[in-house]
Amino acid sequence: MTRTITIDPITRLEGHGKISIILDDSGDVERALFQVPELRGFEAFCVGRPAEEMPQITSRICGVCPTAHHMAATKTLDSLYGVEPTPAARAIRELFYNFFLFEDHTLHFYFLGGPDFIVGPDAPAGERNILGVIKTVGIDAGEKVIQIRKLTRALMKEIGGKPIHPVLGLPGGVAKAVTEEVREQVRELGNQTLEFAKFTLDAFNKIVLSNKEYVDLILSDVFYDETYYMGMVDGDNRVNPYDGKVRVVDPEGKQVELFKAEDYLDVIDERVEEWSYIKFPYLKKIGWKGFNAGMDSGIVRVAPLARLNASDGMATHLAQAEYERLYETLGCKPAHNTLAFHWARLVEIMYSAEMISKLAEAEELTSPDIRNMDLKTPSEGIGAIEAPRGTLIHHYNTDERGIITQANLIVATVFNSAPICMSIEKAAKKLIKGGKVDDGLLNMVEMAFRAYDPCFSCATHSLPGSMPLEVSLVSRSGELIEKIVRNC
Repeated sequence: MTRTITIDPITRLEGHGKISIILDDSGDVERALFQVPELRGFEAFCVGRPAEEMPQITSRICGVCPTAHHMAATKTLDSLYGVEPTPAARAIRELFYNFFLFEDHTLHFYFLGGPDFIVGPDAPAGERNILGVIKTVGIDAGEKVIQIRKLTRALMKEIGGKPIHPVLGLPGGVAKAVTEEVREQVRELGNQTLEFAKFTLDAFNKIVLSNKEYVDLILSDVFYDETYYMGMVDGDNRVNPYDGKVRVVDPEGKQVELFKAEDYLDVIDERVEEWSYIKFPYLKKIGWKGFNAGMDSGIVRVAPLARLNASDGMATHLAQAEYERLYETLGCKPAHNTLAFHWARLVEIMYSAEMISKLAEAEELTSPDIRNMDLKTPSEGIGAIEAPRGTLIHHYNTDERGIITQANLIVATVFNSAPICMSIEKAAKKLIKGGKVDDGLLNMVEMAFRAYDPCFSCATHSLPGSMPLEVSLVSRSGELIEKIVRNC
């Protein structure tokens, strides 16, 4: 007799999701299904809006990663209006974006993903959270985490107008210049972010890498899938979250694609499944071969480890040293260890901290020339950015007045949607045997998606055509009074 175990809701992520684990007669996993039951129709209701509103509209998709959508939309407006931002505008945008990457990665490590390692994957559920992290690493460390996020967000507000839903980006530039006084604040905070990055990597070394059990878990085949990888790189194939070409490597690390954002339709295609509101992109050259890993699969992964795998290195000195140590420990490049996404995220924290200090010294940063107004008649615009969770693409079509007629958003979690399904099912099949299930094992199944730092609020913006709904009216005693069902 089959038995179904449901994890609903899954925890420590952005958005909503559920996992159904189906056991066979012997208690082994027959199948594990991952579903995203929430629906948000951003692509639909952006139609009819002025294109200039897109940096503000799309940043409302998520309160955790609004700056990624804001910056992707801003770059798409550059493309739409055929205008290059001024050097000062580019420096301000890149600085602001590195503050965001630093802050967002910090949030995930300490609040969402980190508790599985810092507190322990099989620790009581009530302790696998930020309070458990503070209890483990100490009050002083907890204060450092809270303080650095507070300082970072305060300066993001100064530069971008708002720390959560910025009002900075404009086609061809930015809305506000950076003063020399703000430059000094950036310098000071740059030093603090660098020290915090060192502190975080040191904590990871002491708590995770010095624990053989944790290292064995990272290296185990429970959390291992050989896939293609994608990320944005500069002219030397080094990781560049703000700008560059998008590079794809195969499971052996060989480059198979290097394309500009505006050419993404030649490389990427998308499909939908009737059981989820999330889309499933794949490489056109290979085609959709189902939820399978390997060289013959068209599935591609994004996010921090994918960026490192798709690159030839980091553009800053300390991050490059951490990059080399990561691959030396994992033993191969590309690395296919899903839990290593957490480690790669810390390498990028170091990169962002170094970039903040570097950009603080850019001569053009405080120039008053913050916008190029040589705007062309709009028609179509495509822009890309590396969100903390991976490659993010915005694509707008407009009429000659700049009114949106069609919008397509391929967000990082959408690129990772098929890999997440695969990782969850593989972990469930490897961990659950003979019907033995406990909270610790189920949490380890959840760890398979948590490594991607998914944002399902961002990912479920497309309407596949229907939204079935079931509402149950239940009395105080638990008796079902009425059930209302909509199947359309």
